[in-house]
Amino acid sequence: MKAYLSGAMEYEPDEGKSWRAEIELWLDQELGHGFFNPVSETEKLVGKEVAGDYRNWKKTDIERYRNYIRQFVDQDINAVINTCDYVICLWNEAAQRGGGTHGEVTMAYYHSKPVYMVCEIPLENVSGWILACASQIYSSMEDLKAHIFKIYQK
Repeated sequence: MKAYLSGAMEYEPDEGKSWRAEIELWLDQELGHGFFNPVSETEKLVGKEVAGDYRNWKKTDIERYRNYIRQFVDQDINAVINTCDYVICLWNEAAQRGGGTHGEVTMAYYHSKPVYMVCEIPLENVSGWILACASQIYSSMEDLKAHIFKIYQK
């Protein structure tokens, strides 16, 4: 089994590295599951090109930026649809502000993949579309882990 780790990157101070590192370790140790971490996968793509400050291109060269970002969009959508069995999503203000997490949970829902969502903001502030795409909604990562463990334990 393989989980896609969906959540904010662009507007998250650490691009969401910390929560993903924690859940990666848990998935591996407790369930023996693999994972697709878009943060580390993006770092691999960024490392392939001389793109150091690519986020600045949004201001200086929008077409270059859009073309560059498309490789991440394609990679992530492909992972959700073709390589992962379910999605773990951290929904917060940063995710709400961005776009990738919206797309990932929508694609997972459309392709009948479970979306296990931890929601850190009041549900009444979350789009109905996003809530409808979630298979289960949790108020904490610990609640999510307990539920997923019951479903997928070794």
